[in-house]
Parts: sequence; C-alpha cells; structure tokens
Amino acid sequence: MAAVTSFHFKAVAGDGKLRTGVISAESDKRVAQELKRQGLIPLYVGVQQQKAIQWRLPKLGTNRRRDILFFTQELSTLLISGVPLDRALSITSELTERPQFRGVVLDILRVLKGGKSLADSLATQPDYFSDLYVNMVRAGEASGSLSTIFERLTEFERTRDDLRSYIVSSMIYPSLLALVGLGSVLILLNYVVPRFASVFEGSHLKMPLPTMVMLTVSNYIKGYGWIVGLIVAVAAIAIRFYVRTPEGRMWWDTFRLKIPVLGDALRKAETSRFARAMGTLVGNSVPLVQSISISRSILNNRRIAGSLEAVAQGVKRGEGIAGPLSRAGEFPPLAGHLLSVGEETGKLDQMFNRMADIYEDETRSAIKRFTTLFEPLIILTMGILVGTMILSMLIAITSINEVAG
Repeated sequence: MAAVTSFHFKAVAGDGKLRTGVISAESDKRVAQELKRQGLIPLYVGVQQQKAIQWRLPKLGTNRRRDILFFTQELSTLLISGVPLDRALSITSELTERPQFRGVVLDILRVLKGGKSLADSLATQPDYFSDLYVNMVRAGEASGSLSTIFERLTEFERTRDDLRSYIVSSMIYPSLLALVGLGSVLILLNYVVPRFASVFEGSHLKMPLPTMVMLTVSNYIKGYGWIVGLIVAVAAIAIRFYVRTPEGRMWWDTFRLKIPVLGDALRKAETSRFARAMGTLVGNSVPLVQSISISRSILNNRRIAGSLEAVAQGVKRGEGIAGPLSRAGEFPPLAGHLLSVGEETGKLDQMFNRMADIYEDETRSAIKRFTTLFEPLIILTMGILVGTMILSMLIAITSINEVAG
C-alpha cells in the first residue's frame, strides 16, 4: 500500500477565486483528480515544503511593479500585432527574465486554457494584478477591444511608475544630506570634542562656557546616547504597529496631509492617481459607482479614500460626481470644476485624464518646491550645529593662548 503524503495545492474555483489548502493522498495525481471532482482547476500540487519557495519569492515591491509593466507592454504589443491571446501569454512567459514571474504567467496561461476568461485568470494572482487591472481586462473582453485595453493599461502603469519614481528620486538627496549631517554631528560630539576637552583636564585653566556646554552634551550622548537610541527605536516600532491598525493608519494619513508643502504634494499625487484610474475605467464603460470603488482601493491615503464613500453615495442618488467630490473636501477645488465641465460636455473620461495630467505636473512642482525648501534648511541647520561646535573650540583655543601669553 502506497504511503499517504500531505500535498499543498493551489486551485481556481468556478467563481474565479483562488483556493489553497492541504490534501492527504497517495500521489499528486490523486490530489489533482480530487480537485477536479470538486469542480476546481488545479494550478499547483506539491509537498508543503515547496510552498515557501513558490509563493513568497514573488512578493518584491519594485520587481513586482516592473514585472506588471513588462507583462502589460508585451501583451499590448503582441495583441495589437494580431497574435492570439494564448500564444501571446506563452511568448511573454518566454521573454520574462525573472523565474518567479515566469511561473505566474504560466499559471495564468494554464487557467486560461482551462476555460476561464483572461480577467478571471488574472484574478488568481491578486499579489500582482489589482481590482482595477482585472476589471479593465474584463471590460475589454466584454467589448472585444482587449488590445486597446492593454494599450491603455500600459500607459496607466507607465505613468504611475514614472510619478512614483520621480517622487522617490527627488527625496533621495535631501534624505542622504540629512543623514550625513547628523552623522557628522555625532562623530564630532563622540570623538573630536572629548579629545579636545582633555587639554583642560589636570590644568587650572577655566573652560569657556560654550566649550563647557558642548562637552556636557558630548558626555550625555556618550553616557546615555544608547538609551535615547533605544527609546527612539521602541517608539518607531510602536508607531509602526499602530499605523497598521485602521485607527492608526487614519491618524497617520491625516497627519501627513497637514505637513506644510509635503502634505500638498501628497494630496495632489493622490488626486492624480484617482483621476488616472477613473479616466481609464470610465473610458472603457465601467459603471461610475464601480469605478469609484475600484479607484478607491488603489489610493495610498486612507483619509482621502474614505471620503470617496460619500462621493459614491452621491452618484447613486443621481447627483453626478462633481458636486459630491467638491463637498468631500479632500480634493483640490479645481478637481470639482473640471469634472463639472466634463459632466456638462459628456466627456467625463477625457476630463478625468486631463485632471490626471494637471495634477501629475502639480505633484512634480510641489515635490520640487519641498526639496527646494528642505535642502537649504538641512544645510543651514547642520551649518549652525557644526559651526557652533567649531566656534566653541576656537574660543577655548583663544583662552589657552591668552593664558599662555
């Protein structure tokens, strides 16, 4: 009698949702047969130890975004060229450089060949494809314009990635500047100042007040710096865990919006993200209320996302979207006026895209203003700190020379 082994499985149900679990059987083939008997489409059957390798490796933020953009671009090009969908997916898997994502594409292809639509196949990979992405593909399949949908998704993913990259790259230099400045001050206080102060030890020379203050700070950091560092680390960990709760996330997102200059940039970035998603969805005949719900899910700021619930309710009451959006009070005033014009002209999707373009430019300008203010502020602060320490040492040297003279 064959030994019974526990097999981990991943399968797709009739509603297109992913199912995972463990089944004990004599072989993986028996597990696959049992899954089919239950009406499931098996995607993977294997021993439990393979689970961590197969399903944890793909969860890499930056690589995942690049994979999605690559996947969308390749499918768009192939579908526009008239390549059949299954063949396009097969070619895309061959062109994929990362083995983890190649497995994801092959899984999608297997589900597709099993009789599911492309949208349902993509829905089996929620770590890669958002509700917006899946619903866009579903709308393209329903209208018979899948190649056009992927072309628009390519533009959407590229635009979103460009804006994110601009924000990250703009913040690298100010952050590095602040880190180097803080490190320089700590090195001076921990190593340079104590050695300089040793000149006054064992002598009857009176230490100047600025030098005495600087030495006191240095001794405090050397003696209790680790305690301060520990308190800061514990506080940072506590805040991180608190921010993961719904109440903490709402507090954090509200606080960020109130930061001068930076809060304005964050608000405009969220407005751009919302408008780009809405323009893409509405332009492909996705119902307005459903579009709001999907767009809401891709926003990073929970305060702004929460305000869209009232906007959706207003749309359901037949008030349109411009009025409820303006009353929500979380979006820039111009957004409501632009959508009002879109409703009047019957070109709401075009106005959403126009709004996205405007606020992408505004976000770049706001980030540039923030870095323009932040960089000189860091340089000035570090200059004052380092200059004060150097001046304190010069005063001490001058006092020694006067006594010697």
